[in-house]
Amino acid sequence: MKKFNVYVTRLVPVEGLTLLRESCTVEVNPEDRPLTRDELLKNVKGRDGVISLLNDRIDGEVMDAAQGIKGFANYAVGFDNFDVKEATKRKIPMSNTPGVLTDATAEMAWALLFAVARRVVESDRIMRTGTWPGWGPMQFIGGDVKGKTLGVAGAGRIGTAMALMSKGFAMKVLYTDEIANTVLEKELGAKKVPFEQLLRESDFVSVHVPFMPSTRHLFNAKVFAMMKPSAYLINTSRGPVINEAELVEALKKKVIAGAALDVFEFEPKMVAGLAELVNVVVTPHTASATISSRTGMSVKAATNLLAMLKGERPPDCLNPEIYG
Repeated sequence: MKKFNVYVTRLVPVEGLTLLRESCTVEVNPEDRPLTRDELLKNVKGRDGVISLLNDRIDGEVMDAAQGIKGFANYAVGFDNFDVKEATKRKIPMSNTPGVLTDATAEMAWALLFAVARRVVESDRIMRTGTWPGWGPMQFIGGDVKGKTLGVAGAGRIGTAMALMSKGFAMKVLYTDEIANTVLEKELGAKKVPFEQLLRESDFVSVHVPFMPSTRHLFNAKVFAMMKPSAYLINTSRGPVINEAELVEALKKKVIAGAALDVFEFEPKMVAGLAELVNVVVTPHTASATISSRTGMSVKAATNLLAMLKGERPPDCLNPEIYG
């Protein structure tokens, strides 16, 4: 029996590749870097299926280059790199990897929250340069966490998990979402509030909204001005949700106390001035970088793609309407 021809745009954990190789010939990008646009267009040709990454833009042009393809599986929970509408027109299934990275991302939001509030990175830098003069009562004073107000912008899977982890810190929890979150309300006494109220009252604002046209630059100069001067902003969702240039100005002028970012508007680059600020913590999109999460993403992407190759609806289908 002829094997399916599958392309993987960058090396992923071996568990998913092993699963694919049982019934597929699998080619993986041999270089540990994103494909160029030309490389992507070239390598999708003649494939039965593709596992793509969040920085691979899968649009109509790619679909046309991949004539006869049976599906695209994204190795990511976010899918703003997918033109789902165009895929649906062509009856090409698409999938993502929800669920397996929920706790890891929520934990990373907390790691960032503590790092920026307690000035961990700034303090570490002083120690490493050998310039710490010794203990002083006014050094590196940061923000308290216990008993403060946590604002969760977007109470989906990850936002919910992040908020539930606040239990040990006796925090008041506010959240914004399109629908009421009964889990947060029951477990934490959380309150669903308008976005502006969340901004005004929160000591920490953790961002968990999906990226779409309506959330581009959701956080901007006007929004920062509504926040407390003592507040911190944490983003583990998608970079373009924040206007990074306006965030730099807000941090410079102490409009807010600090920010911690795992994602960036123009990845892999940061806007000018961000790297020089001491009141910001930056990490290179590593929220899902745990063994179990990345392995789970690999297996889930492979499982989804195998279903597509067999003509079946994948478990995490983004356009189920193509199946009638």
